[in-house]
Amino acid sequence: MKLGIAMPWANPQVRVPVERVLRAEALGYDTVWSAEIYGQDAITPLAYLAAHTRRIRLGTAVIQAAARTPAATAMAMATVDQLAGGGRVIIGIGLSGPQIVEGWYGQPWGSPNARLRDYVSIIKKVLAREEPVVHEGQEIRIPYQGPGASGLGKPLKSVLHPNPNIPIYLGTGAPANVKLTAEIADGWLPMGYNPETQHTYRPWLDEGFARTGGERGYADLSIQAGCQVIVTDDVKAGLASLKPFLGFYVGGMGAKGQNYHKDMMARRGFPEAAERVQELFLSGRRAEAFEAVPDEYVDQGALIGPRARIAERFRAWQDLGVAGLTIHGEQDEALELMADLAGTRGGDAG
Repeated sequence: MKLGIAMPWANPQVRVPVERVLRAEALGYDTVWSAEIYGQDAITPLAYLAAHTRRIRLGTAVIQAAARTPAATAMAMATVDQLAGGGRVIIGIGLSGPQIVEGWYGQPWGSPNARLRDYVSIIKKVLAREEPVVHEGQEIRIPYQGPGASGLGKPLKSVLHPNPNIPIYLGTGAPANVKLTAEIADGWLPMGYNPETQHTYRPWLDEGFARTGGERGYADLSIQAGCQVIVTDDVKAGLASLKPFLGFYVGGMGAKGQNYHKDMMARRGFPEAAERVQELFLSGRRAEAFEAVPDEYVDQGALIGPRARIAERFRAWQDLGVAGLTIHGEQDEALELMADLAGTRGGDAG
């Protein structure tokens, strides 16, 4: 199993932990992943890292689609790829939610599944550079022909000659978008995919593959799961340290009637807890909301405890059939331990 490292995000100040990423590269980690939230973008930190690293691949987990047109995303990532020496960039795309899409980016929520399909198709056309880009999609059309159009829009082909094989991963967790991922993407950045939940997602992936008439299967989709890793003798405290983050997303990241993180907790077998966390959070009782996140829910998506407990639980992740596992957290000890368990030291991340 290949390993990835997640960079910190959602902070008041930009943090690019160059020394930590360099250590991960030396330990044989395959990828480093940046994220974006309303305030910090995901691409700029990768450009900075491209100048400091040599081998590790640079991925976004994820770019929020509403933040840029698909052509702008293709341009930016193709530029970083060339600056990094070529063949090192992964375009990871996600939708976010209507509160952020409309409230921060000023874009219509529309039909997000159709928009994501259009988005990927346009990026592929830009990168392929086979002909001027024309796209007649349900949500996105190039040239633009909507309100305010001059009628002078002209199909264009990228001046930059990009790498046409830059992989496109989708960060998805809801059924329709997971199916779309299996159908059209090179890779998957799953929300909540772990040894205890794989049975929920596999039928959706199977349906997506089936749409291609047998042309695609699991061998065509690189799955990059994610996992919090905390080395500690106090498992209870380690679990508790993650509850504020999870509780914030389940309780407040989205509207009361439309919150993907709450829905995911329910799908993973904790519907009553999901309702309780949201109820407490929205009533202003945040500390109680965080405490209401079940230990079992946290433990499903994490490797927490002494080295022996982590090593034992890691076996199930190795049997999950994923191509890679992104390590979240900032412990140097965890970074080293996971390299030992996955056997990546010496640069062999296979």
